[in-house]
Amino acid sequence: MSHASRTAPRICPLCEATCGLTLTIEGTTVTGARGDRDDIFSRGFICPKGASFGGLDADPDRLRVPLVRGEDGELREASWDEAFDRIAARIPALVEAHGPQAVGVVLGNPNVHTMAGSLYPPLLLAALRTRNVFTASTLDQMPKHVSSGLLFGDANAIPVPDLDRTDHLLLIGANPLESNGSLCTAPDFPGRLRALRRRGGTLTVIDPRRTRTARLADRHVAIRPGADALLLAAMAHVLLEEKLTDPGVLAEYLEGVDELAAALADFTPDAVAAACDVDAATITALARELAAAPTAAVYGRIGSCTVEHGTLASWLVDVLNILTGNLDRPGGALFPLSATARAPREAASGKGPVPGKGFALGRWASRVSGHPEAKGELPTAALAEEIETPGEGRIRALVVLAANPVLSAPDGDRLDAALAGHLDFMVSVDPYLNETSRHADVVLPPPPPSQSAHFDFAFNSFAVHNQVRYTRAPIPLEDGRMDESEIHARLILAVSGMHGALPSAVDDLAIATAITKAGAPKELAGELTGRSGPERRLDLMLRLGPYGLTLEQLLAHPHGIDLGPLKPRVPEILRTRSGRIELLPAPIAADLPRLRRALGDRPAPLVLVGRRHLRSNNSWMHNVGSLSGGSNVCTLQVHPDDAARLGLVDGATVRIESAGGGIEAPAEITDTVRSGVVSLPHGWGHSRPGTRMAVAAAHPGANVNQLLDGTLLDPLSGTAVLNAIPVTVTPSP
Repeated sequence: MSHASRTAPRICPLCEATCGLTLTIEGTTVTGARGDRDDIFSRGFICPKGASFGGLDADPDRLRVPLVRGEDGELREASWDEAFDRIAARIPALVEAHGPQAVGVVLGNPNVHTMAGSLYPPLLLAALRTRNVFTASTLDQMPKHVSSGLLFGDANAIPVPDLDRTDHLLLIGANPLESNGSLCTAPDFPGRLRALRRRGGTLTVIDPRRTRTARLADRHVAIRPGADALLLAAMAHVLLEEKLTDPGVLAEYLEGVDELAAALADFTPDAVAAACDVDAATITALARELAAAPTAAVYGRIGSCTVEHGTLASWLVDVLNILTGNLDRPGGALFPLSATARAPREAASGKGPVPGKGFALGRWASRVSGHPEAKGELPTAALAEEIETPGEGRIRALVVLAANPVLSAPDGDRLDAALAGHLDFMVSVDPYLNETSRHADVVLPPPPPSQSAHFDFAFNSFAVHNQVRYTRAPIPLEDGRMDESEIHARLILAVSGMHGALPSAVDDLAIATAITKAGAPKELAGELTGRSGPERRLDLMLRLGPYGLTLEQLLAHPHGIDLGPLKPRVPEILRTRSGRIELLPAPIAADLPRLRRALGDRPAPLVLVGRRHLRSNNSWMHNVGSLSGGSNVCTLQVHPDDAARLGLVDGATVRIESAGGGIEAPAEITDTVRSGVVSLPHGWGHSRPGTRMAVAAAHPGANVNQLLDGTLLDPLSGTAVLNAIPVTVTPSP
């Protein structure tokens, strides 16, 4: 039977760029995906991940029905009712017996790529009342949240570079030609960088690898990995010492400029040059060029976050933007305003600084090692010890939402053993039986993206242009599947003692609470439109948001609504206790002596850094056949000089060892990495038994995080140090 082919718009959920797609659909199958030329944000841009939408959507390894562990210890297919009955029987009983801290929650990166993953986890955490919360943020971006919290009083107030209007862009530890951007939502990042060059702007890239992004740059500085904070501190020192600072209109909202100058006095270009392996003249030139540019933006990402001084580096990125007057001005770094953000406080403009609640770190600590919380989370690197260490407050049950920490966190072998041998109960919401979910007692699989509606709650807050887009599911939910929002709602009911109530009760409660919190009239609940709880919640957030939009308006504009370029938002975004930008917060000042000590460190002869692939996103896209192979391979990149010194041969297997263990990978000898540095991509290691990911298992690669023992963290954010790791590399016998 032939089906007439049709097209439907869909926002791509496969990376942070959120490009608009036009799907070609035959019956209930996506047969093609191309860029949506009418999309108001992405204008037809597409990358290989978006083009593979149909392959990912129809992956035969995706689970279709729940799995429940039988008495024989094996996972078997079960009905949805049986799966939720099992959860309702186990988790409330464990909480009753051992208290709320007996349950841990792990949230993975894909949650921010789905509506359900954005809307429901906060309600789940409220229902469980546990402080044992672990997310991908402490393997990735937490330093930026902490530095923003300390500077601006709001951990989610993250400025993004105004890519389309800046004259000078300095990227550190970022490779957006491969990653498509991160904490900076910009469809066609490559095209935007080329447009910057065409209009006479300057691109500077600081990276130990000559990445595709670095090859596009006017200036590439091959820094020694892990020295980002030292280099940025020296640049700030030059600006202060040479009186090149000009904060402009921000001046009245700044606190601590003089204290900052004193705190950075020791970080001269000469003092940091050896540790950075960048000569003092280059560092001075970088600072002067930044100050001289008509507009400029400094943007740092994962390479500068997942290192020993990640929070200090993230803080210094914004310090440089502030000192040069480029924070909160067009062409600099600005704060986006999404359609579902809280409507801005009556901007206290003209009234001077208005005190806010502020941002506190370390309100509680982890049980075993005493790691301080950050933004309500504990370090994911501490998860294994919290499960395996006996005593009161031990994690006995785990709820894992779209996360694969066995591959993404340090020392996966230890976590693997903890999940297998020390948990009483585990639930995974995951479309795959992967290295982590294979340990679950219940696996709840969400439907493929074509059967799900899409709205970007998180990424619109980091977008380089204010816009809003919503796409309904282009294909109806297949019989036997359950919508991801209903899975989350029923999970919340099951763990909170309300098992059996209608899933809509969760949304109704969320809507009533939001209306009360906003001080809006109760009648508003009856005016909301939408076919589902999530749509009604979206409608409410739009109506209460800064633009006063409605769901019906979004549905009438399937390619999106343009809300205009980014605009200055200080002072309205400030939530610090002083009501000002606090340039030298106490936790930062207390951590600077540790950075000062790094000036005298003797560098390791060989350190390892990660890398991104355009055709991959962490561990969850290695099962798509059309994306495997080509450049998307797990090789250890080694500089020719190091290869000659170590006796390594291109293509031959090498042994890599560090504090957490050893792994093997083929060598790729290339001068795109600087000498003294080797590079292995993140998210591989698909060789464990009991998974059901055939394509990934055929090309398993090596898990780079097995080299880490999990003890090395950025102390302010609890983020695992994943880059600039000392390693030894030898030919494999």
